[in-house]
Amino acid sequence: MLLATFKLCAGSSYRHMRNMKGLRHQAVLAIGQELNRRAPGGPTPAAWINQVRRRGSLLGSQLEDTLYSDHELAYIQQGEEAMQRALGILSDQEGWKKESQQANGDEVLSKVIPDVGKVFRLEVVVDQPMERLYEELVEHMEAMGEWNPNVKEIKVLQKIGKDTVITHELAAEAAGNLVGPRDFVSVRCTKRRGSMCVLAGMATHYGEMPEQKGVIRAEHGPTCMVLHPLAGSPSKTKLTWLLNIDLKGWLPKTIINQVLSQTQVDFANHLRKRLESRPALEARC
Repeated sequence: MLLATFKLCAGSSYRHMRNMKGLRHQAVLAIGQELNRRAPGGPTPAAWINQVRRRGSLLGSQLEDTLYSDHELAYIQQGEEAMQRALGILSDQEGWKKESQQANGDEVLSKVIPDVGKVFRLEVVVDQPMERLYEELVEHMEAMGEWNPNVKEIKVLQKIGKDTVITHELAAEAAGNLVGPRDFVSVRCTKRRGSMCVLAGMATHYGEMPEQKGVIRAEHGPTCMVLHPLAGSPSKTKLTWLLNIDLKGWLPKTIINQVLSQTQVDFANHLRKRLESRPALEARC
């Protein structure tokens, strides 16, 4: 289902980074420029995606004053590539088919991408300001297991700078236990531009988190969530979630499709309940 997963092991997937000891500021900026040049394009992307992709590289801004190890730079690069690839998929508006439409307007769409497989796209409007969603999904990421029954635990394994983290996620059984427990090791990055936020990630290798006994190691493909205030209603947030997962193991496609689309619908419902159950937080921007 997912053929485009990057693997990192001692920097072996990034040969050009092995000899970067003592990397200086100019070299870091050059990497960021190269990532932007290689970013996948798409026919007339939606305005909010186009804006995010034009506003400069994560590497060019985040690493301006700080130097990182070769491995840290590799993870940062992988997170940036995941973001660009996921936004590239979202930017192509052609070929999406409706999977489900909820009474409250929540919609799940799907599309088959060559060399990636079937991806799912959730479109919802949440009656909360964007800053509330950012706090819950980014700053309180490790608390997701408290309110989303589909997630048993999320743990941040390593934080790199302000915007890149390596996480381990343990997912619950699904479809009446037809889909057993899965776990994921992912690199995630967050980019904010004004009132807009993109959360992106994909599977990675992290030597300190080997596969667990009795749990299948599944993989996130290039995936992302895009948050921005609803046009004309800044107190509401438009959330778009691109989901791309290889569950591994032997599972019928019908079961996989059902589980992934339902996971998105459930996520939106659980997120709303979580936000409604907590007192309003003051916006930080």
